[in-house]
Amino acid sequence: MSEAIWILPRLNKNVSVLSKEIGIPVYLARILINRDVNNSQKAHNFFHGTLDDLHDPYLMDGMQAAVERIGKAASSGEKVIIFGDYDVDGILSVVILRRALESLGIEVDYYIPDRLINGYGIKPEYIRIVKQREASLAISVDCGIKALEFVREAEKIGVDVIITDHHQPGETLPEALAVLNPAVSSSGYPDKNLAGVGVVFKLIQAILKKEGKASVLPHYLKLVSIGTIADIVALQNENRIFVKVGLKALENVANKGLKSLLEVCGIKGNKVNTGDVGFRIGPRINAAGRLGKADLSVKLFFSDSVEESKKLALRLDGLNTERQAVEKKTLKQAVYRVEAKSLHERYKLLILGCEGWHRGVIGIVASRLKEYFNRPVILFVYKGGIAYGSGRSINDFSLINCLQQVENNLLNFGGHPMAVGCELSCDKMDSFKQAVNIYADNMIQPEDLRKKIHIDTKINFNDIDAKFLDVLALLSPFGMGNPRPVFLTENVEIVAEPLKIKSRHIKALVRNNGIVFEAIGWGKGDWKDRMFKGDRISIVYSINFSEYLGEERLYLNMEDIKPFPS
Repeated sequence: MSEAIWILPRLNKNVSVLSKEIGIPVYLARILINRDVNNSQKAHNFFHGTLDDLHDPYLMDGMQAAVERIGKAASSGEKVIIFGDYDVDGILSVVILRRALESLGIEVDYYIPDRLINGYGIKPEYIRIVKQREASLAISVDCGIKALEFVREAEKIGVDVIITDHHQPGETLPEALAVLNPAVSSSGYPDKNLAGVGVVFKLIQAILKKEGKASVLPHYLKLVSIGTIADIVALQNENRIFVKVGLKALENVANKGLKSLLEVCGIKGNKVNTGDVGFRIGPRINAAGRLGKADLSVKLFFSDSVEESKKLALRLDGLNTERQAVEKKTLKQAVYRVEAKSLHERYKLLILGCEGWHRGVIGIVASRLKEYFNRPVILFVYKGGIAYGSGRSINDFSLINCLQQVENNLLNFGGHPMAVGCELSCDKMDSFKQAVNIYADNMIQPEDLRKKIHIDTKINFNDIDAKFLDVLALLSPFGMGNPRPVFLTENVEIVAEPLKIKSRHIKALVRNNGIVFEAIGWGKGDWKDRMFKGDRISIVYSINFSEYLGEERLYLNMEDIKPFPS
């Protein structure tokens, strides 16, 4: 039934020890061990961590200099300009830093480049914007770690620069007044996985604590939680606290723009979870940046008018619908090109390009293709002799390492192991493809291209009792680095003929050890021809809840199935 590789965790003697220490069943302790929560202190922090457990922001190299320089700007009436990125992380970083600086009485301006015209990063020519806006201090958020030339140009005209970023640095750091980036090896900061908005929050934490205003920090975490989830960073350590506190705070929102956005998303007044952020809130903020209108999102959060807020939120909703249509069309074209030429059978890494594609959606489409073909993907848009690329990767292959190996072909690049952006001359595309394919052939093994499902633990249906569900709830919020736990149950009987739902999904009643659950396979309607009443299967699933007539109902979200040997 499935070609996916099911991976169970190795036996670990710490599981039984942790189980006894904190009084939970062994199979639940195994879930914690799988997330490197391997002692009672870590378990306590994981379950009950608060803002008091956050690290001292001054552990980050450059923090003291940054705070002192911002304090000087406040006392001497200087103007500050913030340079941000155009995705959710970058936009919300601009919003929270601007709000914090304005609370100190600082005059603040900002600039977010047009994704479709300017591309990513702080370019040397942006120094003219600093001059035009008459700023004497420039602060980058979610970008700038490779802005060496911009910093040099700023120094020439007497403008100080503070870099806040979380992306991987190049060989040389910008010679800025301060560089705040936990990804820099010399940063000294213990948590390396902050999003850009998380780094900015640490700066705000240090500033407001110095000013005696630390009590307002939780208010910032509403937007920090959205940016952190949307940027798909690991929800562990500080990120977990940011998101846990921020999601709770989103249940009671005063900001008119945020209120309007939640209303448009259909979640006003409801409990907000990571899925709501990832699939409803984030995409609407992101759509503005993807389609070259990032300013709309910033304006939304600073609007004092209910009427204007509603108009802006509806505009973002419309842009998201437009983005979805463009994305769907591009994905269809890309899948056709791959399958028509059997590219997925010939290459371990897929590279496609087209003049007619939209730069704002190729990253999302690359992600969809990566999931569909289970291999790394880089998509390009060709314009004016330049190829603008966005790539997404599988767990077993670092795209940023790949680009570093072939950087002689590139004009510009950056990103993470799982996601990159790059630019190159179109006349370099053939040599780029050749170099990338040679590297991928050497680094990617055939088994890396098979879908892998990491299973947390094996259980039976009668293990799923009230205590089990209580501990499971404490494990949330779920996301990257803390995925919703995946369980394996063997010898499961299908007790009723499975039903196809809307031609795309499948629903079945399944029984094990006398317990019957409803099981749903989202997007797995093709299983209808392979699942029949009376079959015995092994099932891999997560536990989810749906609401029906005001009541929560548990169901099994099927990830995969295989025949159980008779």
